[in-house]
Amino acid sequence: MRLFAQLSWYFTREWRRYLGAVALLIIIAILQLVPPKLVGVIVDGVTSQNLSGRQVLMWLGVMVAIAIVVYMLRYVWRVLLFGASYQLAVELREDYYRQLSRQHPEFYLRHRTGDLMARATNDVDRVVFAAGEGVLTLVDSLVMGLAVLIVMSTQISWELTLLSLLPMPVMAIVIKRYGDQLHQRFKLAQAAFSTLNDRTQESLTSIRMIKAFGLEDRQSALFAAEAQDAGKKNMRVARVDARFDPTIYIAIGTANLLAVGGGSWMVMQGTLTLGQLTSFVMYLGLMIWPMLALAWMFNIVERGSAAYSRIRSMLAEAPSVTDGKKQAPEGRGTLQANIRAFHYPQTAKPTLENVSFALKPGGMLGLCGPTGAGKSTILSLIQRHFDIDQGDIRFHDIPLVQMQLDSWRSRLAVVNQTPFLFSDTVASNIALGKPNATQEEIEHVARLASVHEDILRLPQGYDTEVGERGVMLSGGQKQRISIARALLLDAEILILDDALSAVDGRTEHDILHNLRQWGEHRTVIISAHRLSALTEASEILVMQHGHIAQRGSHDALASQPGWYRDMFRYQQLEAALDEAPVEANDKENASA
Repeated sequence: MRLFAQLSWYFTREWRRYLGAVALLIIIAILQLVPPKLVGVIVDGVTSQNLSGRQVLMWLGVMVAIAIVVYMLRYVWRVLLFGASYQLAVELREDYYRQLSRQHPEFYLRHRTGDLMARATNDVDRVVFAAGEGVLTLVDSLVMGLAVLIVMSTQISWELTLLSLLPMPVMAIVIKRYGDQLHQRFKLAQAAFSTLNDRTQESLTSIRMIKAFGLEDRQSALFAAEAQDAGKKNMRVARVDARFDPTIYIAIGTANLLAVGGGSWMVMQGTLTLGQLTSFVMYLGLMIWPMLALAWMFNIVERGSAAYSRIRSMLAEAPSVTDGKKQAPEGRGTLQANIRAFHYPQTAKPTLENVSFALKPGGMLGLCGPTGAGKSTILSLIQRHFDIDQGDIRFHDIPLVQMQLDSWRSRLAVVNQTPFLFSDTVASNIALGKPNATQEEIEHVARLASVHEDILRLPQGYDTEVGERGVMLSGGQKQRISIARALLLDAEILILDDALSAVDGRTEHDILHNLRQWGEHRTVIISAHRLSALTEASEILVMQHGHIAQRGSHDALASQPGWYRDMFRYQQLEAALDEAPVEANDKENASA
């Protein structure tokens, strides 16, 4: 029952709908009390021969009319009640999605996608079912049950009513115990469903790798194990669920036995007429639904309560990065970083130490170094995905922690090392950040990203559907479309996080040439493993083990002993060896 208290904010706000539904339920309950009374009158009238055939038909007509009115009223209250509960589903999902969109990478390190999806779908459905069907069954069972009890006690016999209801307290105690068991078991079953959802999502998104490595049987076995575990936990729920109805029917059967036995004795004693006993048994039949409904209500409300606790745990989780108060200042400004120390969550060793730089408007900062040196971490801190433990990053000499996240990030255009494309057209993916962009603007940035010609070769050009995650495109095409998407934003600061790793050297050269023209007055930050992408940088930071090992321009670093010179020479040699077979083939073709 605690779910109703937890959702009191919604019931209070939507009180008109719920009050209207409750009022209609009360009217329906009163109307349903009339037919058993009329049946008793008809039985007594027929046995004593005091009713004519016309009167019998009249009373039967009244019962038919009541049935029609009850049908119409039930339709209206269902619209009111379930309309309100479906609105709750919309609001819960909106709040949940908004909460997920506010979270930062640290949150997604702790929560898996499948679990988050399960809470947004299955758990919300359970809460909504409890807010609709649960309220219905609670009110309907209480109103009908109390009305029937009052009529049975006052109009027929309170002694027989008391005798018939002796099994009910025992049933209530047992049902409450079942409800507590159901709450715990259903929570475990939902957690198992989340795990199964995770397995499904991971298997589907990595299906190419699974097939490439021949892991179909292994993944099928893992999925079967998760499915079996979920099935076992749901079977434990079903075992508790299956105890509700037998318990209720045993109580109802016992109540009927006591009513018929005690009522027959009272008829023989002359304290009760046969018609009154008939009406009493019919009223007792009306008690079947309230008792069943009450047990069913405990069932669905406990499920809803377990589901709502899972949703609330997510809604109550505050973002690890707090929003600032200030708007990012207008105009181009210097980006300054002074990162004395930064740790990722739950790690003891610092990922970055003593990293500092100042990037003036229109400048280009290059980041390079071995894998895991901290390049992407610096870019994440600039985007405020995490907060710095010691030190700060400033823009216009204002710490980023004091700025509104939306205001600051609107000044950035980012291309990550793993580009993501939506299952939409090429044009829509490029125009993601600027939906009202014209076709000319889309094609212009596609040319800057050297992907225009590739797009024209697609079946429907810019209207080609790229499939889920851009499955029909190559890695280089996805990277270049992501670059075009970033360029379309026309942001002050462009961040390329190893965004040219999947393109060849010639295409890289063309893109960088176009970027220099496009970004003449814009700030560019490039992280790259291929050092040829950094030759035009104002300053290059060589990262090793989370700190700056070298810094300077390309020419300066290429002439100094160290990682940069060694790697640049190695990459030059590698490029020369790649070009040698091509030149040899050209000479052979010329001589032939």
